[in-house]
Amino acid sequence: MTSTASINTKDAPVRPVRLGECHCVMEKRPDGSIIVTNTGTLSPYPDKLTERLDHWADTAPDRLWLAERDGNGEWRKLTYGQAREEVRRIASALLTRDLSQERPIMILSGNGIDHALLGMAALYAGIPYAPISPAYSLLSSDHGKLKYIVDLLTPGMVFVDDGAPFAKALANAFPADVERVFCRNAPADVAATAFDALLAHQEDAAALDKAQASITPDTIAKFLFTSGSTGMPKGVINTQRMLCANMAMATDHFAFMRDEPPVTLDWSPWNHTAGGNHDFNIFMYNGGTFYIDEGKPTPGAIEATIRNIREVSPTWYFNVPKGYDAMLPYLREDAELREAVFKRLRMFWYAGAGMAQHVWDGLEEMAVMTTGERVTVLTGLGSTETAPFAMGANQRLVGQGNIGVPAQGCELKLVPNQGKWEARFRGPHITPGYWRQPDLTAKAFDEEGFYCIGDALRFADPEDCNKGFMFDGRVAENFKLSTGTWVAAGALRAGFIDNCAPFVQDVVLAGPDREYIGALIFPDLAGCRKLIGKPDATMAEIAASAEVKAAIADKMKTYAKTSTGSSNRVVRGLVLDTPPLIDKSEMTDKGSLNQRAVLDNRADMVEQLYAESAGDRVIAI
Repeated sequence: MTSTASINTKDAPVRPVRLGECHCVMEKRPDGSIIVTNTGTLSPYPDKLTERLDHWADTAPDRLWLAERDGNGEWRKLTYGQAREEVRRIASALLTRDLSQERPIMILSGNGIDHALLGMAALYAGIPYAPISPAYSLLSSDHGKLKYIVDLLTPGMVFVDDGAPFAKALANAFPADVERVFCRNAPADVAATAFDALLAHQEDAAALDKAQASITPDTIAKFLFTSGSTGMPKGVINTQRMLCANMAMATDHFAFMRDEPPVTLDWSPWNHTAGGNHDFNIFMYNGGTFYIDEGKPTPGAIEATIRNIREVSPTWYFNVPKGYDAMLPYLREDAELREAVFKRLRMFWYAGAGMAQHVWDGLEEMAVMTTGERVTVLTGLGSTETAPFAMGANQRLVGQGNIGVPAQGCELKLVPNQGKWEARFRGPHITPGYWRQPDLTAKAFDEEGFYCIGDALRFADPEDCNKGFMFDGRVAENFKLSTGTWVAAGALRAGFIDNCAPFVQDVVLAGPDREYIGALIFPDLAGCRKLIGKPDATMAEIAASAEVKAAIADKMKTYAKTSTGSSNRVVRGLVLDTPPLIDKSEMTDKGSLNQRAVLDNRADMVEQLYAESAGDRVIAI
């Protein structure tokens, strides 16, 4: 293996990739707010998303659209032409049922071709569908969030691919009159519909044409549920206009996708807007090929991703920073894998968290080692309510943490808030609100109709908005110490995690109305196990390890040297011995921490952080 220490990435050229121009104008208002607008013109977009499936089925019927591993490990493949035929048959079957926006379809199982076919058929028939996090069915013991969603949606149909793991959730959360559809392992004691029966339904062209004609840009396409980081999940209405306008925005940004059909391998869950709206839709919108990755960015699951990406060689690749971090050791050790990853890759895209510098550097080193070129690494900003693409960076704005500028067709409003710039968005990609929750809808928008995302931004260059923006934390996460000093919790938390790698997975900051900042630390199991030389160490053993506490203490001391005062200096830490629990709302289904819930549920540990004399579990620097 070539030593990365000998690789000069700074002077290496960047692999060409055609991206949209990111140029903006800024209007400073008398009330102190700022409006930032992209000067580009948003490309025309269709009235309904299924028009793009029809387009590719007509113009490239034999092109591969979707692929997934079957039970034998082989790729099950579906072309655009095959997909439209199957979608139309399923849509015809749906139209014979009592389904509507008042009785939509719920999909409980994860990513898969059958999931995609049912979702597209629902769009074809003008019936909303709601992909739901499998965690609400499989990881929850009381199915509380699932029951809440069922009561809110009042579904007419629920789909799972495999009935066995979902049996308890279906029995506990769904009324008897909700039709249950299974691909396999349907429970013997319930009325069940086979997915194959929907697939075998005879197409009714007249009924489909009538249904298609009734679909408008304001028709509800799907419901996506927020991850519940601040309480119960909210049902975000996704209209056809939202989805289509956002695909035009994203394609205007990733302009190279218009030059050649893009290819990707993707694991991100379709019950989230990043995976189910952005990643899934942009490949269909541009006639691309989407390989469904059964792997995950976790120990024991990343190996599947490595196997798959070796065969796929994507042109555009998305992952969360932790996923890229997990891939790097494999890339360093395997020249053939590096060749497969980089041979036709145009760019990396990441989201969900800030990317640590060592991960960024590692990706550049691997690219230069393999091709002699750097591959562009970019990110952006968005939410479920923004469909999600709202901001993005191009090559001119490349750099760790730069989220770019507003997309074409999107207005960014910056409002002064606690010494920061609170971001708000307006455009055709914004949700009209939350399903059956008018009070929450009213609170989400300001008097000008801008959606209040709750994120703070800062200018990369205060004199020039065209230098892009940096994420500056969640407005609601900020708090004051007892001295009255504001703590920018988001930025501090990201810096703490970055500095304490590879021993810290996540952290919850304590300190409101206290004299100093403390931290409840969720350890990185892989990094800590390697440190203590015990590959099967439990979380409790890691929390009790003197070696782990000493290593984190050293990292905290190093990080403290960069602080400028009490607002960004973490004085004490406590390594937790149990993971966050979804039933106690400590963790969202996508793995994000609910900071408030962790502090409330572990109040006794917070008190240990602030005891006059630090106990054995507390790291004090």
